[in-house]
Amino acid sequence: MKTTQSLKGNYAFRRLYTKGKSSVQPAVVLYCRKNGARQNRLGLTVGTKVGKAVVRNRVRRRLREIYRLHEGEFRQGWDLVVVARSCAAEAAYGELERQLLRAAGRLGLLAP
Repeated sequence: MKTTQSLKGNYAFRRLYTKGKSSVQPAVVLYCRKNGARQNRLGLTVGTKVGKAVVRNRVRRRLREIYRLHEGEFRQGWDLVVVARSCAAEAAYGELERQLLRAAGRLGLLAP
């Protein structure tokens, strides 16, 4: 990820959940909030309801790769948190990609 940092710290995640905007899709929920910087910060959350460790890590890798491939399409200066829902484990890669980009589009995160 060229211009994206990892979002770390419980405080940053909690602030996004409470004060950020969100878009819900069947497999993912995307939270966003302006961060006042020139780069994006990305956080991924995959809970134990998604599956065991192998499945959670696979979903996490897929979401990270989807973001990496489409990073140039996202506006800069945002904090993003992607929360995987339980059906993300069975979803195909293309379906996850489509849902994440649709959620980003609804929030106005994709550059024209």
